[in-house]
Amino acid sequence: MTATSPMHRARLLDRRSFLAGSAASLGALGLAGCATTDGMSLAEASALYGPVPTEKFPIPATDISKVDPKYYRRTVQYASKEAPGTIVVDPRNYYVYRIEEGGLATRYGANVGRDGFRWSGDAYVGRKSEWATWTPPREMIKRQPEVAKWARGMPGGLENPLGARTLHLYQNGAYTLYTIYASSEPDSIGSGITSGCVGLLSQDMIHLYNQTPVKTKVVVLPALS
Repeated sequence: MTATSPMHRARLLDRRSFLAGSAASLGALGLAGCATTDGMSLAEASALYGPVPTEKFPIPATDISKVDPKYYRRTVQYASKEAPGTIVVDPRNYYVYRIEEGGLATRYGANVGRDGFRWSGDAYVGRKSEWATWTPPREMIKRQPEVAKWARGMPGGLENPLGARTLHLYQNGAYTLYTIYASSEPDSIGSGITSGCVGLLSQDMIHLYNQTPVKTKVVVLPALS
């Protein structure tokens, strides 16, 4: 065995340190590529927002690359005076919460009303619909004449703006014309684009709908503090 000079040993150590550091860096990159920023793996997110072939109109998988991971459905700590089951809409942060037991809530990412169309207050679910017919209000037809062709109603389906499920919001026995609905546009989540309604990803809306009976209280928080 030949002797190794101090300089050569130092070079070997430097090389080993470099290789170890590189391996660690590559490992970190690999892990980063498999997880979202909120700790949910891409595989888990893909499963959560996968296709729903059993629907009347089969729902395709959501393109989760168009959704900020912070808007994925998850259970979070959420202090509230509201009873479990209550729905809380937070338009300022683009979230909808379903209050659960023990200071928890199921949180969903949402789209909300754009400037000039936002509202706040207490309401309740007066009616529920699956694959509802959509009828544009007169005010919308005036603003957007292209929707006049649906003045007598657009049948349910994948192209229908209300999507697979709709919760119709009432106040004092009267329909407010506002809804929580299923959106098929993943890039709309986290933005203000609607005429006051609130949209969740189709898979999230089905999840919320299945747990929400008629008469459920809905609290819509102010969009601005």
